[in-house]
Amino acid sequence: MSTLTDLLAEHTGLPGAAVDHLQMVAAEWQLLSDLSFADFVLWVPLDDDGPAGKFLCAAQARPTTGPTAHPDDMVGSTVTADDHPQVRRALVEGRICREEDPRWHLGVPVRRETIPVRFNGDTIAVLSRDTNLAVPRVPSPLEIAYLGSAADLCQMISDGTFPAIEPSADVHTSPRVGDGLIRIDSSGAVVFASPNALSAYHRMGHAADLVGVHLAPLTRSLVADPFDATEVAQRIRTALDGNPSMRIEAESRRGAAVLFRALPLRPLGKAAGALVLVRDVTEVKRRDRALLSKDATIREIHHRVKNNLQTVAALLRLQARRTNNAEARDVLQESVRRVTSIALVHETLSMSVDERANLDDVLDQVFPMLSDVATAETGVNVRKEGKLGVVSAELATPLVMVLTELVQNALEHAYPAGDSGEVVVRAERSAKYLDVVVSDEGRGLPPGFSLERTERLGLQIVRTLVESELRGSLSLRRRDPRGTEAILRVPLRRSR
Repeated sequence: MSTLTDLLAEHTGLPGAAVDHLQMVAAEWQLLSDLSFADFVLWVPLDDDGPAGKFLCAAQARPTTGPTAHPDDMVGSTVTADDHPQVRRALVEGRICREEDPRWHLGVPVRRETIPVRFNGDTIAVLSRDTNLAVPRVPSPLEIAYLGSAADLCQMISDGTFPAIEPSADVHTSPRVGDGLIRIDSSGAVVFASPNALSAYHRMGHAADLVGVHLAPLTRSLVADPFDATEVAQRIRTALDGNPSMRIEAESRRGAAVLFRALPLRPLGKAAGALVLVRDVTEVKRRDRALLSKDATIREIHHRVKNNLQTVAALLRLQARRTNNAEARDVLQESVRRVTSIALVHETLSMSVDERANLDDVLDQVFPMLSDVATAETGVNVRKEGKLGVVSAELATPLVMVLTELVQNALEHAYPAGDSGEVVVRAERSAKYLDVVVSDEGRGLPPGFSLERTERLGLQIVRTLVESELRGSLSLRRRDPRGTEAILRVPLRRSR
């Protein structure tokens, strides 16, 4: 399904600023839909037909507070002005148009209201507010407050004053109507508070009712941090002055965390107070803190494992220096290399916030160590092509081990003493697989070589890790005209 921007670009000649305004309307209209207990549909006139022709449905919102009037998706459909004359009237006359009698749509009685969307003095689109009347509703203080607030906001859309461009928010979420709604008059006194809003303030420490209380000074007295207290109160007053304010999160003296958003209400340019949306996010913050604590603990464990492995590597290196047997010294040095590779993985994970490791960063530290030793002894270096990317912690350690062993095997066995050359690690990554080829131009595989029957410890480690840990595949073959290729394929999505 095309996005709002795509549909507007394809079917209209609206300038970028007008498209941005319609994007802001669509970003806010879930609030309008919930307050109205109605569906909202955005209609834009098609360029080739004009106001008297066809209209395109560019976006749609359904209420979470009531039944939908449009169970089918309408985005992308078109209607004529004869089918929906109110849409044309709102566009041409630039005023809100209401139907006196409901009409039937898919067996459901629907009352329609059309609202012109004004931007820089021009009507650029029309909002249709369609209410499902199949379920009888008994007017209540909550419903009356919701509908009154929706009427003011819809009038502000017709005036071209809502939605307004807000400053960058400190938080990236927003309270919804069902989380808690408070309406205050032009003096700042509460005239209505929904049950959820009242519960949020009770949790903050206010035991009495909110109606009649001036909200800004009350909220300021409940917030623990003096700066946050002043800021929340100021943002409520800013909305009363007719200016949009940023969302803000504050913690009360009792430890309750609440998210606030204040919206000015100025239908027809007259001050009508403000809406304050509140959401109790105490449990969300508690879970966030628990996750942060858990992540910090896991990173600390990785850090300590890395330190312990480095200690083990240092002890093995010390033992190798004191050993006179050349074969034992080589075995100890290989163990140092393997332990160091694992330690580098844990070092990377100790700095990660999501238990994922960048293989390129790890191997860019491992390969130079191998290359330095090989260049000093045989004149062979290691080169990497392509990106291996980021993988989960469970894949990182065995992958680094496998690639290190394959490169080390090529450095040891591909080139005779005194020869120069290089070992190339080529990586290619798709959505499903990580493919790595370790190649050289050396002497090639010995006659009768079999990966399954090899007695080399390094290749035995590789085969075991590929089969048991990585659930991948590995093959070794001769290159043409000379050399060897080790072909590794690892699935990135682990099967359960």
